[in-house]
Amino acid sequence: MRGLVFLLLVASASAKVFSKCQWAKVLKSSGMDGYGGYSLANWVCLTYHESRYNTRATNRNSNGSTDYGIFQINSHYWCDNGESAVANGCSIKCSALLSDDVSVAIRCAKIIGARQGITAWMAWNTHCRGRDLSTFLSDCNL
Repeated sequence: MRGLVFLLLVASASAKVFSKCQWAKVLKSSGMDGYGGYSLANWVCLTYHESRYNTRATNRNSNGSTDYGIFQINSHYWCDNGESAVANGCSIKCSALLSDDVSVAIRCAKIIGARQGITAWMAWNTHCRGRDLSTFLSDCNL
């Protein structure tokens, strides 16, 4: 357990935090605009409220699982952190979600989106669903 805490502290010390427009451009170039029937603004909103666009964000949950990375992908279902994985639906180590190379995180988010939709993320349901999301792409020149 101490090793995991140390790893999380070291990882958060050197995190890449995207600006809104940098992140929107990455998502767009990765095919997320319209993915699952949701506009790019929905994906930008979701990740803002999950991680504030921080590649090394983590959150320990009350059930013992941990959410990892810019999409806050859960270790119980989607990745293996050596502690709480049940399904490992993305077939990855959770540490791969803490990389500044977000391609793994985006691939996993697409798997989650394909299986459960964007509603799998509580932050989207709480902060983005049914709202005007135009500010999430404003001034981005996409």
